[in-house]
Amino acid sequence: MKIDRIESAVADLNEVSVRLFWPASAPHGELRLRAKRIDSPSLGYRFDDLDWRCRLQREDSQVWVCAGEIRSGNAAPMQLSIAVDAMDIDAELASGASRIGVHREAAVPDATRIDLTRVPLVWTQALLAQAWPAAVIAAGEGDARLVVRAVDDQPLRISGPVVLRGAGLDTEDGSIAAADLDTSIDVDARLGESDLIRVEGRLDGGELLWGTTYLALEQRRIDLRVGAEHHEGEGWKLPELYWNDPGILTVEGSAGLDADNDVDAMELHVRAPDLGPLRDGYLSGWLGMAGLGEMTFAGAANGSLRMRGGQLADADLRLSGVDLKDADDRFSFAGLEGDVALSSSGPIDSALQWRGGTLHGMALGPARLPFRSEAGNVRLREAVAATLLGGNVLLNHLLLRPPLDADGAALRFGVALEDLDVAQLSKALDWPAFTGTLSGSIPDARYQAEQLILDGGLEMQLFGGRVGVSALSMERPFGVLPTLSADIQFDDIDLTALTGAFDFGSISGKLDGSIADLRLVGWEAVAFDARLVTDRHRGVRQRISQRAVQDLTSVGNASFVNSLQSQLIGFFDDFGYSRLGIGCKLVNEVCTMEGLAPAGEGFVLVEGAGVPRLTVLGFNRRVDWPTLVERLAAVGKGEVKAVVD
Repeated sequence: MKIDRIESAVADLNEVSVRLFWPASAPHGELRLRAKRIDSPSLGYRFDDLDWRCRLQREDSQVWVCAGEIRSGNAAPMQLSIAVDAMDIDAELASGASRIGVHREAAVPDATRIDLTRVPLVWTQALLAQAWPAAVIAAGEGDARLVVRAVDDQPLRISGPVVLRGAGLDTEDGSIAAADLDTSIDVDARLGESDLIRVEGRLDGGELLWGTTYLALEQRRIDLRVGAEHHEGEGWKLPELYWNDPGILTVEGSAGLDADNDVDAMELHVRAPDLGPLRDGYLSGWLGMAGLGEMTFAGAANGSLRMRGGQLADADLRLSGVDLKDADDRFSFAGLEGDVALSSSGPIDSALQWRGGTLHGMALGPARLPFRSEAGNVRLREAVAATLLGGNVLLNHLLLRPPLDADGAALRFGVALEDLDVAQLSKALDWPAFTGTLSGSIPDARYQAEQLILDGGLEMQLFGGRVGVSALSMERPFGVLPTLSADIQFDDIDLTALTGAFDFGSISGKLDGSIADLRLVGWEAVAFDARLVTDRHRGVRQRISQRAVQDLTSVGNASFVNSLQSQLIGFFDDFGYSRLGIGCKLVNEVCTMEGLAPAGEGFVLVEGAGVPRLTVLGFNRRVDWPTLVERLAAVGKGEVKAVVD
């Protein structure tokens, strides 16, 4: 028999041929069915060059059975068996341990039961593509007992329990992924011009990625419910979202996606009774982007958010007994209490406070931050002060704008430092024993697109002089390889105090200078143009010790230029000088050196004065920067011994 076309609610068959060969008086015959193409648009499947051969026999007076090998194109062969009686049709497709069973009853011709046993999930790729074209199944197997109802002029309906083991999928752009998911859910889906899907059940471990959000579920049981609907030409609507990770996180709400599957609208309510496991389970992706991937949490939080038009409209975060600590000891806060609210319309007040904290190991006093939010901004209602290093840190103003548009999130603030004790700062940061006070203000700082730009500057009173820092800016301050740029000015630094702090022999006098175009990457210097020169003051002696001469020459590969009194140098502890100066321009890990003035093939580092007269020259104008840093470190540790011949 040859048939041009067979049409049904589930599939269409084209160019079908059926051949039955049954010799006279034989107990069974051979049936061969071939189809050029089978299309099932509603399920998303298509098979070409289908060929099934089976042994046809009648097992009793009512049941006909045919079982044999089936092939489609170049795919591996499978086994297909069909049993037909006056009322029912049963079929089973098998490949190894995987089974797909189909049962249809004549009494209910529009309903088909499908039983799946250890079926590779890749077999369902075509069906998934009907609802989610960008998703690609990567791994896993499943069991199911589904009822498929296919009625003319009505949506295809699929319902029943589904169990998945080791499920994995990815989207084409990599923005959504899942791995090692074990689930037990009930599915009810209506597929047609409008798709309606409801899923309810549980997850038993696995990993999920959605954009920046990464969920590591380990082996925890998660209760979930999702309702979804899709209309042609529109994005998905999720009128019901429920996620319960007992004791860690509960989320309830709804969402809507646009035609590109980007979030267009959302309303969520979140409860987190224990923040401890929240980092590894839910926040590692977001914290990693901010360079805070190892930050630890304790306490509880709850909150809500609402999005409209793809933008955050309103949000509220409430904290209770929260402690947090950065793994690199850059900061910590203890006893965080209160809330922070965001409003896109009328004003809402909130306040957040902490009991104490640290900044790079330095104790930070308690403080309370009063906020007001309106028009999508969060502002500080009044200036706030906190004690730090025996002085005060004043937060004069603050404005936070969440990522409401293409420009992303933005932060502006003004801060002032009042009389911070530099000795405490040096001890906390393991610097040499500097003394003095640190004061200054940054009237306005702006953080956006991982770049921090600071107006104003900082001023420190150090070693009897002044150190000013200006033109400050930072990139990725909390990310990978943070970058800092600045200009630094020195004025009237007391060399006796400075060299004493660095164990650099002894030099008396006053020092001026600058470090222009300073650039640090990962807190390591990669570029600058520095010049330091002594400044003569009436009544200030200018002397340099033998130890300081030795240290200076060891750093710069310099040498002595002796006067007529050269034979007497070894008998003196220190020497007079009229000027001292050194410069270094760092580019590509090479420091181009200079001094006070050229001197033959070298340059003058120390210009002698008085009797005996001692002049120090430098000859190596290009110095390897890592080597120079090693020499400076050795001098600072007292590992260079003073020797004068």
